[in-house]
Amino acid sequence: MKADSPIYNSEKTFISNSQEETLALGKKIASDLKQGSVVALYGTLGSGKTILAKGIALGLGITENLTSPTYTIINEYDLKNYPASLYHIDVYRLENEKDFEDIGGIEILNSNGICIIEWSERILKSLPADAVKVSFEITGDNSRVIKISYFLDNDLSID
Repeated sequence: MKADSPIYNSEKTFISNSQEETLALGKKIASDLKQGSVVALYGTLGSGKTILAKGIALGLGITENLTSPTYTIINEYDLKNYPASLYHIDVYRLENEKDFEDIGGIEILNSNGICIIEWSERILKSLPADAVKVSFEITGDNSRVIKISYFLDNDLSID
């Protein structure tokens, strides 16, 4: 089921004052993800999306350095604890939803892998309605307000 503006029934707000705190939050989010989870990241350039994605990857046991796939669009990482992959997707350079479909984005979202998507606002119609939404607001040189919206049946236990 796809939705332009899903209605989430739970939201948590975090203040991060460093990249280390954002990494740690990513690790906490990872502990609640399961096969088929989609994490949709929203925020301006330099707001912390890739840092959070690195934290999620670390929390999922990925030891190789996760880098932003700005030019490659999609990076795939093997997950040792899951019979699936982690897909780190950056849709900044895509023009529209059709471009996302053309590169196999819909198939990846339906692959049972775990997906992290940067610049998710560019592909709203393609996102599953139950995607975990993470939005970033820059509040200072190193500080961010990070809001996580999700459905209760996603059972995120982060505090």
